Amino acid sequence: MLSIPTSPVATFSIVGYDPNNGDLGITVQSKFFAVGAVVPWVEAGVGAIATQSWANTTYGPRGLELLKIGLSAQQTLDHLLRDDSGRETRQVGIIDANGAPANYTGEECHHWAGAVSGKNYTAQGNILTGEEVVEAMGKMFEKTEGELADRLMAALFAGQEKGGDTRGQQSAALLVVRKNGGYGGFNDRYIDLRVDDAEKPIKELQRLLEMHKKFFPR
Repeated sequence: MLSIPTSPVATFSIVGYDPNNGDLGITVQSKFFAVGAVVPWVEAGVGAIATQSWANTTYGPRGLELLKIGLSAQQTLDHLLRDDSGRETRQVGIIDANGAPANYTGEECHHWAGAVSGKNYTAQGNILTGEEVVEAMGKMFEKTEGELADRLMAALFAGQEKGGDTRGQQSAALLVVRKNGGYGGFNDRYIDLRVDDAEKPIKELQRLLEMHKKFFPR
């Protein structure tokens, strides 16, 4: 019988929106194998959701469906939490298609856990070295120019520089969607990069992003 993982997705992530072109995206790092398979859920023209800590992965598809019918980020978050008996172990960050943020950190998430939000973004994390991690992410996102992917990555580096996950590094992911932005214009998956197991996953993710720019120039 397969065993079900019971460790929390000790993570720091940032969910963002670019009002100039409608891009929506998430970048995330964790001392957790293949974090990109768990945390990020994004749909073009709809919204972006990061589900972490003792992650409830149903928050991704369910949340996107709620956003799609017109609920705001906060209304969507309220619905997800209301129906979840394990809500106190969850951490969630949501951006809707208008750039409005919402986030939640349950009281049973391991210390330090919390979030900051601002115009077009929300940054959250758990089992971090401290509040300065998410604060640095938010400030870096606000001051960085360029495409959403570059702003998200700059924020991730800033969080790591402040200590990041207290347990260290292992995996990272970057997912950005744009209407018809995928290969050949057949889907919306504009940038979809993952580093599932590495000593310095954020640096490796940045290397992959630079390769993506070369192979798929804007």
